[in-house]
Amino acid sequence: MKQTDAAYHYIKDRILEGTFKPAQKLVEMQLAESIGVSRNTVKQALLKLAQENLVAIEENKGATIKSFTLEEVLNYLEIREVLEGLVARSATSNVTENDLARMKSILEQMKAHLDKQEFDKYSALNTEFHGIIYKSTQNVQAVELINMIRTQLIRYQFRTILVPGRSQSSFGEHTDIYKAFAARNELDAEAAVRKHVLTVRETIRNNYHYLA
Repeated sequence: MKQTDAAYHYIKDRILEGTFKPAQKLVEMQLAESIGVSRNTVKQALLKLAQENLVAIEENKGATIKSFTLEEVLNYLEIREVLEGLVARSATSNVTENDLARMKSILEQMKAHLDKQEFDKYSALNTEFHGIIYKSTQNVQAVELINMIRTQLIRYQFRTILVPGRSQSSFGEHTDIYKAFAARNELDAEAAVRKHVLTVRETIRNNYHYLA
């Protein structure tokens, strides 16, 4: 199991970071040699990735990195928008004062990284910011679905922030989310989070060929 997990994480990390490209064919023997495991171990790892919809496996053709059409990406984000709204509404009354202080601190760090154009660090803090909301909700199942969608579309996350003007609008959206949570306003929190995901969706719609 440890070898399977190692192979799984090796392949998954390279999919998410973009080393392995959408529609790229994965050759089991080559992966086995690179990772230092058996071909059967690689096969088991690929099956796990297929369950997460990151890899497509066809009989007698092997595995390829899953690629999504624009329509599929937009559909996923439409679903995520609704789920994020549910989670935000549920989490608003549960965030602690320490959570709010951490969200405010993250915003300050995000701004500093934007000013230095350190977009990778900005994206990492973005994930941490949303994580505070996710851990504060009682709707664990919605968070699981959100994380599945985020994983499938993570290849777009970093590139989206590089679209001219997107970084500043993203920061403003996160600021509005924080203000709604600080005010303990469920409706405003839901609206702010949904607006954030909707804007991501529209950014991808308008820049898909650049981002894909």
